Amino acid sequence: MSFGLFSLLPPLLAIVLALATRNVIPALFCGVWLGATMLADYNPAAGFYNSFADFIVPSIGDEWNATVLIYCGLFGVLISVLQRTGGAHAIAQAISRKVNTARGAQGASLGLGMLIFFEDYFNALTVGSVMRPISDRMKVSREKLAYIVDSTSAPMCLLGPVSTWVVFVMGLIGTQMTQMDISGSEYLLYLSTIPLNFYAWLALGMIVLIVVTQWDFGPMAHAERRARETGKLMEDGAKPPSDTEAMALDAPKETAKKRNMLVPIAVLLVMIPPLFLWTGDYGNNDLVTAVGNADGGQSILIATMLAVMVGLGMGMQQRLFGFREAMDILVDGIKSMTLVYIILALAWSIGSVTSELGTADYLVTLAQANISPSLVPVLLFAIGAVVAFTTGTSYGTFAIMIPIAMPVAAAMDLPMALAIAAVLSGGIFGDHCSPISDTTILSSAGSSCDHIDHVRTQLPYAATAGISGMLAFFVAGLFGTLIGAFAGVAALVSIALLLRAFWQPGMAGKARLS
Repeated sequence: MSFGLFSLLPPLLAIVLALATRNVIPALFCGVWLGATMLADYNPAAGFYNSFADFIVPSIGDEWNATVLIYCGLFGVLISVLQRTGGAHAIAQAISRKVNTARGAQGASLGLGMLIFFEDYFNALTVGSVMRPISDRMKVSREKLAYIVDSTSAPMCLLGPVSTWVVFVMGLIGTQMTQMDISGSEYLLYLSTIPLNFYAWLALGMIVLIVVTQWDFGPMAHAERRARETGKLMEDGAKPPSDTEAMALDAPKETAKKRNMLVPIAVLLVMIPPLFLWTGDYGNNDLVTAVGNADGGQSILIATMLAVMVGLGMGMQQRLFGFREAMDILVDGIKSMTLVYIILALAWSIGSVTSELGTADYLVTLAQANISPSLVPVLLFAIGAVVAFTTGTSYGTFAIMIPIAMPVAAAMDLPMALAIAAVLSGGIFGDHCSPISDTTILSSAGSSCDHIDHVRTQLPYAATAGISGMLAFFVAGLFGTLIGAFAGVAALVSIALLLRAFWQPGMAGKARLS
């Protein structure tokens, strides 16, 4: 049965409900239910039953999907282990002893944010809380610290080789590859999106530009001037959010050692290449064939398990906790990924529903008839940004957009990696600008900054990188990715220079912060 235009209803309902409720879970479930109802001759009771029997339960039980759920849980355990053993604090304390300028404090915050690339929540809370005393001492405004924290957490999670975000996106890509009968490794496809994730690179580049040159503009320039000249780190009347969890991270860890973080992460990264070769049957296959045939999910799962075992072993060896507490850490880490499990299961389910309805086929036909292929990347970026801004969730945006972007890219002969990267970039951009984003809220909490002040001061910087990213995807669609990347960088520097010259609130356009 062909549903034509009506095949768009389930994903559209998911988007509309996500915007209205600002909660992606009921939105995705309602999308699944509507699609199952349509497939059951519009019987809502049968549709409700089939939502579980035909889509949700089979999605969870699929071998590939089960692998994704397991290594998501192991990543949650790894984050809990790293937090409990205090390695990040030891690294921050070592950094703090060498910082003696405001520029140095900002650069150290950027460096620590780039180092903690494996989980955005852990990044936001850890970097904000451990760098806050250093930034305060150097008279860096809380708004500037929150901006640096926020703009490193999500981008680094998609630019690093492994993270909780990577395993989530791999789950979406892998399922779509199976449905589209695309051979190859979902992990290698993901890695190919990293250099094309223009907004993530430009957001980091924006921080480097601001930190090195101190070209502050807009509300941030006022905040920095206030902090440097009056010593007021926040606006009068500011109300920083409650950051109980972040304050818990502030507890001194005299026994914590830098290796408590560096060694498990090194194990994780070092073990992935040989596991790729092993799962790709290297020896019977040549190197290229082995890498192409590798099981990325199994490789990351085993590498993460080994990193968890090493981290727990180090913690027990240093008497930071005993065996029973180690098992509690393991269970708590798995529990921390519950939200990810639910979103993934529903994302897989709505993907299956839209596949049965022929949504992707209809969109491909529509796009081929009305949209130039060169415009598809910039449109994917823009739509992803709008969805993420209004819902406050990158995960939900990826879950809705990747099953649409991949079939469209395949049908219009576009680079698959560029289409996926456009969705990822748009999701991060919208997330950065959204006041209801979880990472934005946690960045405010970790930095102890008034949330509205953080959003207000960050917005011009995020918009600068976002406009540059949009131009990069537009040019990439027309002339290629390399020219698109150069266009994005040129736009970023040009816009920053113009705003620096003409938007200096309360500074008469002259003062330079240093």
